[in-house]
Amino acid sequence: QVQVVESGGGLVQPGGSLRLSCAASGSIFSINAMGWYRQVPGKERELVADITSGTTTNYAGSVKGRFTISRDNAKNTVYLQMDSLKPEDTAVYYCKTNVRHNSWSISASDYWGQGTQVTVSS
Repeated sequence: QVQVVESGGGLVQPGGSLRLSCAASGSIFSINAMGWYRQVPGKERELVADITSGTTTNYAGSVKGRFTISRDNAKNTVYLQMDSLKPEDTAVYYCKTNVRHNSWSISASDYWGQGTQVTVSS
């Protein structure tokens, strides 16, 4: 099994910054893509940013230029640096990892964290 734990959420004023972290542990041979998603009540979960094992990144249009995703493969950790935060960034942020469990199979499974609340308000 794999455990995924997010941290770093909180309350911040508009224009401020936060850095989210997400660490995966457990039965891991390697991790393919890692990503951040967010969800507000009554809406579907949406992709914020993701990053491949080769560090190719992809961002939602609403956060491009303000958020930066990065990863540390040695620590099985992905980060989301969020700058110039806006009230509309308020949401629960979730981390997703695509994990390969062993060397003899290329199959991989998605694992989600429990979410961390980000609130942008004055």
